[in-house]
Amino acid sequence: MSALRRKVRGGGERLGGSIGYPPERLAGEVAYIAYHFHWPHDEIMGMEHHERQRWVDEIAAINRRINDSTGSVW
Repeated sequence: MSALRRKVRGGGERLGGSIGYPPERLAGEVAYIAYHFHWPHDEIMGMEHHERQRWVDEIAAINRRINDSTGSVW
C-alpha cells in the first residue's frame, strides 16, 4: 500500500472541502424530476449525473414550451 493511501486510510489530515457534486443541487434535481415525472427516488438517484441532468433539461424545455405557447407542448 502506498504511503498516501496509508495516511488517508489511517485518518490522516484532510484539507479542503468536497470536490464532488453539491448535495443541495443533487437534491434539487431529484425533487424536480420526481415532481414532474413521479419517478421513485431510488431510480433517480441511480442515474449517472449526465443522465439526470439530461432529464432536468428535458423537463425544463417542456415547461418552457408550455409556458411560451398557446398550450401546444410539441
